[in-house]
Amino acid sequence: MNKQQLAAKIWESANQMRSKIEANEYKDYILGFIFYKYLSEKQIQFAKNQDFTQDDIEALNEEDTETVEFIKKSIGYFIAYDDLFSTWISAGKDFDVSNVREALSAFSRLISPKHKKLFDGIFNTLETGLSKLGDTAAKQTKAIADLLHLIKGIPMDGKQDYDVLGFIYEYLIEKFAANAGKKAGEFYTPHEVSVLMSEIISDHLKDRKQIEIYDSCSGSGSLLINIGNSIAKYMDDENNIKYYAQELKQNTYNLTRMNLVMRGILPTNIQTRNGDTLEDDWPFFDENDPVHTYNALYLDAVVSNPPYSQKWTPTNKEADPRYARFGLAPKTKADFAFLLHDLYHLKPDGIMNIVLPHGVLFRGGEEGRIREQLIEKNHIDAIIGLPSGIFFGTGIPTIIIVLKQKRANTDTLIIDASKGFVKDGKNNKLRASDIRRIADAVRDRATIPKFSRTVERDEIRNNEYNLNIPRYVDSSEPAEKWDIYASMFGGIPVNEIDELQKYWNAFPDLRETLFERTTAVNAKLKVNDLKESIANHPNVEAFTKAYTLAFQNFDQYLTQHLVSNTATVKVNKEKTILSNDIFKRLETIPLIDKYEAYQLLDDKWETIKVDLEIIQTEGFAATGVVDPNMVIKKKNGKDTEVQEGWKGRIMPFKLVQEEYLSKELEALTIKENRLTAIATEIEELIEALPEEEKDSSLLNDKSDAFVAKELNEVVKEAYADVETPEINALKACQDLLDKKARKPEKEAFIKANKVVQWKAMDANKDGTYSKTTVNKYLSQLQSVFTFKEDTFEFQLVKASQLLIEQKDIKAKIKKEAAALHMLTKETIENLTAAQVNNLLEHKWVKPLVKSLDNMPDAIIDTLLRKLQQLADKYATTYSDVAKDIKQAENELAGLLDDLTGNEHDIKALSEFKNLLKTDA
Repeated sequence: MNKQQLAAKIWESANQMRSKIEANEYKDYILGFIFYKYLSEKQIQFAKNQDFTQDDIEALNEEDTETVEFIKKSIGYFIAYDDLFSTWISAGKDFDVSNVREALSAFSRLISPKHKKLFDGIFNTLETGLSKLGDTAAKQTKAIADLLHLIKGIPMDGKQDYDVLGFIYEYLIEKFAANAGKKAGEFYTPHEVSVLMSEIISDHLKDRKQIEIYDSCSGSGSLLINIGNSIAKYMDDENNIKYYAQELKQNTYNLTRMNLVMRGILPTNIQTRNGDTLEDDWPFFDENDPVHTYNALYLDAVVSNPPYSQKWTPTNKEADPRYARFGLAPKTKADFAFLLHDLYHLKPDGIMNIVLPHGVLFRGGEEGRIREQLIEKNHIDAIIGLPSGIFFGTGIPTIIIVLKQKRANTDTLIIDASKGFVKDGKNNKLRASDIRRIADAVRDRATIPKFSRTVERDEIRNNEYNLNIPRYVDSSEPAEKWDIYASMFGGIPVNEIDELQKYWNAFPDLRETLFERTTAVNAKLKVNDLKESIANHPNVEAFTKAYTLAFQNFDQYLTQHLVSNTATVKVNKEKTILSNDIFKRLETIPLIDKYEAYQLLDDKWETIKVDLEIIQTEGFAATGVVDPNMVIKKKNGKDTEVQEGWKGRIMPFKLVQEEYLSKELEALTIKENRLTAIATEIEELIEALPEEEKDSSLLNDKSDAFVAKELNEVVKEAYADVETPEINALKACQDLLDKKARKPEKEAFIKANKVVQWKAMDANKDGTYSKTTVNKYLSQLQSVFTFKEDTFEFQLVKASQLLIEQKDIKAKIKKEAAALHMLTKETIENLTAAQVNNLLEHKWVKPLVKSLDNMPDAIIDTLLRKLQQLADKYATTYSDVAKDIKQAENELAGLLDDLTGNEHDIKALSEFKNLLKTDA
């Protein structure tokens, strides 16, 4: 189930429940049941791995104490068969809310002592809130059953490309913003910000064999999870990462634990604490022996996204070792209190990231004194200004501060990353290229114009320890300027051509080819076709050729790395390997932004990553699996999930059709194209109808389609009114037959009317013709009559013919599309290994190679656009404009002379002419 399907289902269920519970509470129920589903499936999988049969699993109960203890010792808990999530689902109408109450109560009793801290009370929010789901047991049962069926298809294997609990949490917070509260952003760090912090931290810790990381305001736990995933890229055994988490709110604390457990982290590597970070510091100890097990908890990495500018109580905390060295944050703003707490728990060689509002960089008072101490004691390593609007629930811009206990250098790297983002609905979102650009700048401590700069401590001192980012990095775009000389006399200012210096550096002879100086400060274009002159210039051709050579074997490289090694490629490390290869190829190529190339890789990588994980989890045979295509449709007024055909688990139907069923696809495409053309022709016919006919019964209420029945009636009437010599003779024949004329009269009529093609009809035995025969032939003649193209009748006949053709083609398309769909399914299920590899190459490799191949053209097009804008900017001089105005005024004055009117009108016109002369 992908994100969109999951979101649609959740929203459907949420809307049904809104009248019963608060939105924020609903979130807790759905997350709780998802976690219970995970634990149930984990136990079943464990039992199967231990060679339990299905009968053994169905026999699991508390009375079998030996089995209970074995499972508890192994996974930390025990769930009887009757209490498993799958048993609830299969119970159908026999399911009852009491099943859940009894199961949750039993879970609390059957936790292993060793795992007590991890699991104890984890379902408290869910257990105590069941009564809110309805005022009767029956209503509660119905509500829970709906929730269970909603989540039964959610993946629990940890291989999906998104953090399930984190995604649902954020989705519900956003949808129910009014109820969830404006500070919902406190509890969920957007995935992209989390990834950025993870990349910075993992690079610092990449050479370590064992790592401990801590989030002091853990929320959903997604930040810790992302850091763990990022660090794992550099480690052989991800089980050497230990996670510490502290969270104040009980239900959010439970969410932290659920999320960490669901990501497959060993329970022994999870240490969590429910408490106030600022009031109750975390000296870690065994509660059974606090004196001998005390540990002040110093860690390799500390991260947090605390609630911004929260009130706190600094009273009697002067001696607290967390704050003693630096001072106390003001009671109205706890930002620095969180920062100092995190810094205190950092090892000397560790790294810390914290998200805070910009105010901590420049506010005075106690905060100013703390900031001064942090700078003088050399703890602030980097400051990263993020775009505004990337945190849900708050539009304020935020920063990431990177701190260390001990640093060799004394400068501070300041990055203004506020301009790098993409719009995502109402919010802004960091792209993968933005994240990589920032992380690389931090790693290299790079000074990049308008983006980043290393600032010496003396400069910060001179600024009185004010760290406001614009003081050190100016990322603003220059205002548009106009050259007075060029505006008056034309030409192009040399200094504005100079602003394109990076292009002239890359194409050293191009400038001279395109421009010639007219004065010391002005130039003009000396080519007529700017586009052709740039494209065919030797410098530009050399640039394109160098790029092509750099990537000439990249498709083979990708195929070898990905397609040929699907079973063994390390998915979590491969993207870094591929991006490093791209960066290496671009080292000698000017103008190309390597981070834009990285974004192209990332755009394709998510698809590749998911496919690889499926293949490595399910085996190569998964490439030939076809699944039901489930969609949400209205059924009896409700959104219902129904099957609509099939889809390849890995292989897209369209790709398979293009590669192996091209003949059938082409035949279908021709018909589809004709259908589109018919729709256009019908639209044109409607547009050309006389206005009085557009409101007639010929068209539907919207006047955008013909009503077939009405159209056919009008066409029939039009044909009935057709007159030709032969048709008129046949109508006369009809009259004769209506009068029951005798044979001699009929014979005489036939002989006299040679204009009629009598041989085209079947004669009676006596050589005359029946009324039925004449009528049939008459109708035939009328139906093949061609109206003149400029007539109303011609339009109607054409419309009628198009509707008939449209109906026929639609029927054929439906039949052929269904046949092609099933043929595609069969083809996927019978693919050879060679065909699979070919398809994977077309799905993974070719789109990425194609997008990278287009990068030089994009650079050349950008240069062309800039130069064309520059040329157009001064193409019309002020002198030209003044002449045009003068000419228009003279023409207007002439027109005024021809006007007549009463005395007052003439006086007013005279004054207007005087004004024109004055302006001139």
